[in-house]
Amino acid sequence: MNFAFFGSPRFAEIILDKLIAAGMTPAVVVCNPDRPVGRKKILTPPPVKVLAGKRGLPVWQPEKLEGWADHFAGAEFAVLAAYAKILPEELIKYFPRGIIGVHPSLLPKYRGATPIQSAILAGEQETGTALFLLDARVDHGPLLATRPLAIAEQDNYPTLMEKLAVLSGELLAEVLPQYLSGVLAARAQNEAQASYTKKFTTEDGLVDLEKDAPTIIKNKIRALNPEPGVYTIRSGKRYKILDGQTIQPEGGIPRKVPDAITFLRSL
Repeated sequence: MNFAFFGSPRFAEIILDKLIAAGMTPAVVVCNPDRPVGRKKILTPPPVKVLAGKRGLPVWQPEKLEGWADHFAGAEFAVLAAYAKILPEELIKYFPRGIIGVHPSLLPKYRGATPIQSAILAGEQETGTALFLLDARVDHGPLLATRPLAIAEQDNYPTLMEKLAVLSGELLAEVLPQYLSGVLAARAQNEAQASYTKKFTTEDGLVDLEKDAPTIIKNKIRALNPEPGVYTIRSGKRYKILDGQTIQPEGGIPRKVPDAITFLRSL
C-alpha cells in the first residue's frame, strides 16, 4: 500500500496515528511549514510533522505545491485530512486511485473550512464524518462512506474535534482495504442537500449578554473557543468569555451570568 498523507493539525495527527496503528503507513507525509506560534513567535512544527518524526516517516513541507512528482513516485493514492491548501487539479489526477478526503461532517452538509464549529453554532445534535474522492470543487466529490456521531450537550470544539478525528481514523482504516480491492463503490453527493460553512473572524465572537438568547451565547462559547474566541463589551471594556452558565430564577426569565471563569481578563 503505497500512498501519501496530506494534513497538518491535531485532527490530521489523530487520523494518521490511527492509520499507522492499523498497519497502513504512508510513504510520505505532506504538511504545512513550521510556523511562529504564541506571543513569543516560537517556530513550531505542525502536529503531523511531530508524529511523522517519531515514526521515522519522510516529511515534505512545501510552501507551494510545486515539483510534487518527485515526492510521490509510485504512490497509488493519497489521503487528505485538514491540509488547508487547495490542491491543483493535475495533482489530484496524478494518483491512479485518486485522493481520499476526510471531512468532519455528514457531506454534503457543512462543506468548507469550519464544519465542526458550524454544527455546534447551529445547535445540531448530530454530526459525523465523511470519506470522499477529491475533485476540482470543495468537498464535492463522490462519497465512499459516512458515519454519524452524536453531539453531547457538553461538547465544545476541542472535544468534538477529537471525537471526530478518532471516528474518522477508524472509518478510514476500515474503508481503505474495501476501496482498494474494488468492493466499495463511490456514490455522488446529493447537491440539493449541500450547505456551506465560512471562516470565522473576531467579529463573529461578539455576544451581547443582555440581548442575545442564552442558546446563542452558549453555542458561540462552545464553538468559537479557543479561536477566534468569544467576547463581550461591558462599560466600554472588552472581556474574553471562556465559559458561562444560564440560571433560572423562580418564576423569572432565564438570566445569563458569568461563572467563576467567564470574565477571565480584560483584553
